[in-house]
Amino acid sequence: MANPVIIQGGMGVGVSGWRLAQAVARTGQLGVVSGVALDAVLARRLQDGDPDGRMRHALAHFPVPAMAQRVLDRFYVPGGIPAGKPYRPIALMGLRPRRPGLELTVLGNFAEVFLAKEGHDGPVGVNYLEKIQLATPPAAYGAMLAGADYVLMGAGLPTDIPHLLDELAEHRPVALPVTVHGATEPHVVHFDPADLLGVAPPPVRRPRFLAIVSSATLALYLARDSATRPDGFVVESPIAGGHSARPRGTMVLNADGDPVYGPRDRIDLPKMAALGLPFWVAGGQCSPAHVAASRAAGAAGVQVGTAFALCEESGLDPAWRQRLLDDAAQGTLVVRNQPGVSPTGFPFKVVNLPGTTAEEALHAGRPRQCDLGYLRTPYTQVDGRVGFRCPAEPADEYVRKGGTLEDTVDSRCLCNGLMATIGLGQLRGTYREEPLITLGQDLSFLPHLGATGTYTAQDVINFLLAAAGLAHSATKDITE
Repeated sequence: MANPVIIQGGMGVGVSGWRLAQAVARTGQLGVVSGVALDAVLARRLQDGDPDGRMRHALAHFPVPAMAQRVLDRFYVPGGIPAGKPYRPIALMGLRPRRPGLELTVLGNFAEVFLAKEGHDGPVGVNYLEKIQLATPPAAYGAMLAGADYVLMGAGLPTDIPHLLDELAEHRPVALPVTVHGATEPHVVHFDPADLLGVAPPPVRRPRFLAIVSSATLALYLARDSATRPDGFVVESPIAGGHSARPRGTMVLNADGDPVYGPRDRIDLPKMAALGLPFWVAGGQCSPAHVAASRAAGAAGVQVGTAFALCEESGLDPAWRQRLLDDAAQGTLVVRNQPGVSPTGFPFKVVNLPGTTAEEALHAGRPRQCDLGYLRTPYTQVDGRVGFRCPAEPADEYVRKGGTLEDTVDSRCLCNGLMATIGLGQLRGTYREEPLITLGQDLSFLPHLGATGTYTAQDVINFLLAAAGLAHSATKDITE
């Protein structure tokens, strides 16, 4: 498989959905689905009645029909749940996850990758966060059952993922180490593919693994040992959307409260090239000049997120997407890199858009609730057992669990906010979850793609590659 020139970023929850990944993959470039919270995404789409039938279509191709039927029986509502009724909750992942939660995670990842790959033979990947360790084994396995070509992972140091993929490709039981705050002994989450499926598993191919890092130093650390070495890297600058690495050295904030990055945070492309592994440059790379410069420096190409997040095939709610385009055209769209917003403690890009929980008033009026729990931190309780806490949960509960009140002040519930961004927000009595939207901080590509008018994923690919002289060699419509 030849290296793609363009990797479409795996953004948010459902923003990089199967439609977007399929559209990019059809051009021969790497389409990527976000693998975050796909259990909840599947459950809520089914409860909305699956109006286009795509979820049921994908589940009909799952190799264990009985497992797919159990999920349908539990969550599918013909015609959709009535207005004013909340979504049925799903099981939170833990160190000893229960079978229903494992099945839903496997099927959610299978469905998204299956649909992204259907009807063409272009490459499709799935993007995970290292921070969400508890869900990684069943999520990756579900994606592999659907034929994922790549797995990408950031937001941490994915030292154990190459071995995990090796084992899952052979359907072997795995034990992924889990970081538990305050623990004096190791903890792992177990997953046994054969036991979950209950039948002889179908053959699967091990996907290529790309580690998303913020510096050549981290890439060197992973590459020097065969056990941790990925098949390539995405090296990401601080202006990329979503989570950012903290600045090296002491955290200094500018007048807007955003972290200040300096020379030590710049990407050392010669050092990346010297590793001898393919790599892609991410963050502010959406122009033909950036593609050409990255390739001239030894990169295979670039990863682009925000331009795809605002295209027609994106999973962003269409009304919110248009508001973002309108504000960008008027020069009023502001993307902040806020250090206290994410429960992970990493700086996180937030669009300051009225009607979203970026607004202080809306954030303050939101009932604090942690019912999805993807970003919870495992910690050691007084009695030695493992508990879970999140700065976005009720402040008194977080403090009772050993957290600090200071951590809760600006912390937003990314899980519920990002679900609302794609039109799957939960209803709590009379309160419906509002979106929290993330984008990258470079919007200079918009005038080239139609400003307030809509544009497609193919338009993005054409823009990036045509002027770089790569259109005929690197872009094609791939169909079966």
